[in-house]
Order: sequence, then structure tokens, then C-alpha cells
Amino acid sequence: MTMAPMGIRLSPLGVAVFCLLGVGVIYHLYAGVLSNHLSYFRQRKKVDLRDLLAVSVEAAQLGGKEVKRVREEDSLNEKSKGETKEGAKELLTMGDLQSHRKMFNLIKNTFPEITVYSEESDSQADPVTWSRYIPDDILKLEKGREVSADSITVWIDPLDATQEYTEKLVKYVTTMVCVALEGKPVIGVIHQPFTGFTAWAMVGQGTNMASRSDYNVNPPKVIVSRSHSGEVTHFLHTAFGNSTTIIPAGGAGYKVLSLLKMHSGQPEPIDEADVYVHITYIKKWDICAGAALLNALGGHMTTLKGENIDYSGTPVNKGGLVASVDVDHKAILEKLPNWDPSKH
Repeated sequence: MTMAPMGIRLSPLGVAVFCLLGVGVIYHLYAGVLSNHLSYFRQRKKVDLRDLLAVSVEAAQLGGKEVKRVREEDSLNEKSKGETKEGAKELLTMGDLQSHRKMFNLIKNTFPEITVYSEESDSQADPVTWSRYIPDDILKLEKGREVSADSITVWIDPLDATQEYTEKLVKYVTTMVCVALEGKPVIGVIHQPFTGFTAWAMVGQGTNMASRSDYNVNPPKVIVSRSHSGEVTHFLHTAFGNSTTIIPAGGAGYKVLSLLKMHSGQPEPIDEADVYVHITYIKKWDICAGAALLNALGGHMTTLKGENIDYSGTPVNKGGLVASVDVDHKAILEKLPNWDPSKH
């Protein structure tokens, strides 16, 4: 009697389980290796800071053209998007929106791997690309200072001083771009759409701005926000005495420019201040570009307590600010009364 050879039948379910176990083992063996490789390739994405400065200037100027065009066409279509902590309306106009589209997309289309935060948000894409033009004064800066893209945070303000923009107080209006490296501002651009002037700086490399020949801090002329000049008056009189001059103005970009030497071709001279103080919350896209300009000139922009502001992560700076150049910043801070911006 002959016996039929025994055949081995493999269960499809068993095969599947076996394969899954194999894949799991391979994954655990190689996941670390793959992760290291991916991390390595991410880190290899480098950005040349001189190129990024040129793109930032072009973005601010391009946004400025939209801001000016919308104002001249009187097609603002403004609406409220909420209120500031001081109770002032936060307005959004077509100038803000059209400027955002140009500025945000120009930077993201040129450097898609970097993080860009804007005061406005809008999903509409724009194919705008960098012209590759580098202005002569920027061309003189050192090329090849490359940094990893994931260490960069870009803050843009497509229209600073929107309230004043709606009131036709256009001298306060600016468009701004700031580049922070590991949270520290390294590039700042403040553009005035209605004069065509652009202030720029790369910390440690150069700037087209300068400080004025003299400042007075006994007592200082202090520039503050128009939206809360009542509270700040008492604060500053306590700090510097009743004879200190307080200048209410719109726009954080404008306030920083008021600390610096401005070009003589201004159609309407801007205010000249010795110190810029803000005693409530303020957003980083409002102040980062100004911080870079001041830092490039050896100046300072800190919280009311003298802390450095981290320009990464959350957009809100909760510590207020004090900005100055060519004066004893620490001595100014020491005169300030105790103040908690979160309670105001």
C-alpha cells in the first residue's frame, strides 16, 4: 500500500502575519537610520541671508505698491476683525489683504521651506516670484552666509497702522519684513509706501540707516501708541517727570524710524523721539523689523523689564517694550515704574 506524499498547505493568514512581523522588525532596525537621513537632508536646506534680505526688500516694496494703489483708488472696503486689548477696533482693508498676498507669496514661492507668519491670513495663492534683483548697497554685503532653513522665522506686516491708513494719515503707514534666526532678529525691512523710502538692516553686516547725532533723556521725548496715550502718559510722567514730551503716533514701524536719522527728502518730516515705549501687549510682526534695525545700530528693543524678546513661536509679546539707540538703555529701564501689561 503506497501512501501519497504529504503536501504542506500554507495558511494565507499565517503568511500575512509572518510578513507583517518581518516588516515590523525591518522598520525597527532601519527607522532610526531613515530618521537620521531625513533629518540630515532637512538640515541641508540652506538659505543665503543676503538673498533673503533682497527678497525681503522686494516683498515690502511690492506690498507697499498695493497699499498705495488701494488707498489712492479709495477701495479700502474696511471691516473690523475684532478689538485690541485697549478696546480700539482692529481693521482689515483691501490694502492689508492685497499687500499680504504679494508679500507672503513672494517669500514662500522663493523660499518654500522657511516659516512665514503674517498679520493677515488668506488662502489665495499668487504666482509672484523674486526678480533676482539685488540692490547695489545690499550687493556689497558678504555673500555666502548660509543658514539652515529650519532655523529661520519670518514675520511680515503687510500694512502697519491700518487705523491711520483709513483716516488718510498715511505718513504713519509702513510695510515690514523681519527675519529671525533662532529667535533673534537678523534682518529688518521697514518700507514707507507713500514716500517710497525703504530702511533695511542685516545685523552684523550693514544697514542703510544711521542714528541721529544727539539724543536727550533728561527728560526724553517719548513716542507712544495713539490708541492708549492716556494710560501711558501717567506711566511716563511717573518715570521721567511731568516735563517729558509725549508724542502719540500710529504704527510701530514709524515709531522706530522716529528714533533714527531720516533722509532729507521726506515730503513730510517724521517725528523725532528719543525713546519708544509700549505698555501693553504687541504682536511680533509689528516690532521684529524695528528690533533688527536698532540692533544693527547698537540699539536695543526689550520688554519693560529689560528682557530680550524671542521672535519665534507665539506671535504675542506680552511684556510691553522699550526701544532706544545711542542712549543708556539700562538707565531708562531703571526709571520705569512697576507695570504688568497683562492687567491693562
